[in-house]
Amino acid sequence: MGDENLNSRKKCEEHKYNVVIIGGGMAGLAAANHFLKNGMEDFIILEARKRIGGRIIGIPLKNHHVELGANYIHGVLGNPIYELAMANGLINIINIPKPHKVIAATEDGKQVPFGVLHEIHEAYVCFLRRCEEYFLCQYLPPPDINSVGEHINLEAAIYLERLPNSEEKKLRRLIFDCLLRRETCISGCNSMDDIDLLELGSYTELQGGNIVIPSGFSKILGPMTKNIKPEQILSNHPVETIIWDSERHSSMRNTDDVGEESEDSDKTVIEDISRVSTSERAGDSAESKLSNQEKFNSKHTGVQVMCENGQKFFADHVICTIPLGVLKSKANTLFQPSLPQYKLESIDRLLFGAVDKIFLEYERPFLNPDITEIMLLWDNTTSEDMSKSWYKKIYSFVKVTETLLLGWVSGKEAEYLETLSMEEVGSTCTMILRKFLNDPFVPEPQTCVCTNWKKQPYTQGSYTAIAVGASQSDIESLSQPLFRNVHDKKPVVLFAGEHTHSSFYSTVHGAYLSGQIAARRLLAPDIEENILDCPQSNDLNTWIQGIQLDG
Repeated sequence: MGDENLNSRKKCEEHKYNVVIIGGGMAGLAAANHFLKNGMEDFIILEARKRIGGRIIGIPLKNHHVELGANYIHGVLGNPIYELAMANGLINIINIPKPHKVIAATEDGKQVPFGVLHEIHEAYVCFLRRCEEYFLCQYLPPPDINSVGEHINLEAAIYLERLPNSEEKKLRRLIFDCLLRRETCISGCNSMDDIDLLELGSYTELQGGNIVIPSGFSKILGPMTKNIKPEQILSNHPVETIIWDSERHSSMRNTDDVGEESEDSDKTVIEDISRVSTSERAGDSAESKLSNQEKFNSKHTGVQVMCENGQKFFADHVICTIPLGVLKSKANTLFQPSLPQYKLESIDRLLFGAVDKIFLEYERPFLNPDITEIMLLWDNTTSEDMSKSWYKKIYSFVKVTETLLLGWVSGKEAEYLETLSMEEVGSTCTMILRKFLNDPFVPEPQTCVCTNWKKQPYTQGSYTAIAVGASQSDIESLSQPLFRNVHDKKPVVLFAGEHTHSSFYSTVHGAYLSGQIAARRLLAPDIEENILDCPQSNDLNTWIQGIQLDG
């Protein structure tokens, strides 16, 4: 019996780390790299999937490599992902962009004059910028206008009133509608009516445009993993429970006092055990009834992480990078004690919608070489029968190469897409192309591949957006670490991931910075603060990122 208890305790000690990082996506990898760079190797990454990368994944088709997840480096100046790609030779600073020629066509195959398309696009961008200004300015929108969609539709209606010709109005209205569908894929929502108007400007756009890594975005995982030892990443380890305070602690706290703010305003704590009376702390000798294993667990002052496969890991600190979609479905049961109520409410208010890609690969080119994108001006997109309308959410097909097209779908239609076979999606897309190009000889694709991010159990969506009624403060609430008591200098649980960066949510660089910030916070008392942790960046970028990290 004694030997069994000894072995049990030894097993726990073997799984004891300074830091357990939950999630091997960009946030978790960034935290791990920051630890390694500062000489801290006592950590483990627990990844639910059989692979690392999270929402960064590329796969081979017959003649192409395609990215199912993250596709672009969003911006150059102050972007650590751009710096990382440059430092590792993944992109060339001398990048001559290819000419981009967009055509817009109606369902009867008629192309819209480019002048009209350009006019409406310019107006739309102006309306969108006006929406962003509400976050920065003090004035309020018109009464009962709460979402981006409502505001843009109001502006579009006013803009179109000046046109006497109904056909001209209708054509321009179709272009506005197409651009709004495109915006749902950028924002990650079902409709732009879902996005809070006053918060649109909370997202900070870095200058430099969208940069593509020629060999594929997933190549960024190479430099992110090269310094991490294979034994420091445990794949196929979905986390079931995070016990971040002992059951005894949990039972002593006031059930109404889920979380409280200490003098240090960013500390979320469970009620300080030092306030509990001596008799209560004695626990009526309940501890004597615990098994040796339970005694070990209750005396452990850190965190216990239990995986679905039965393995347990002990740590002084946990960095949780679990995506918002999973938190939405599991936050109530994942953490023991439960997360503070304000965090649960923020998780509920924020949006984590579905955005999916459709890749169509062909044996031979069939589009005019000059055309790079076909915008689809659907006449009627409303239908109660999703099977007859889901494809009308596709706003365009982009020519990736001469034999590879890419379409995007968002929201409820994306969720429906995930229920269909690849063959059915490929046939539907062929029907669409034949209709809008007015060409009955458009070939069937040799390969059709669709993503299914909503169905994926370890993401349950694509990326974070601020829904109507939510705000930037909800993201800030999610990012706040948990302290066991007011006296602790270091938090016991930290949160990272794109959903925890209040300026760069929905981006890979947001995830990277959030992971780095979490690691910095744990190392800060032990090492001298560094402004930057980006490889080979110039002084201006150093200064800019330093502001982002410290802010």
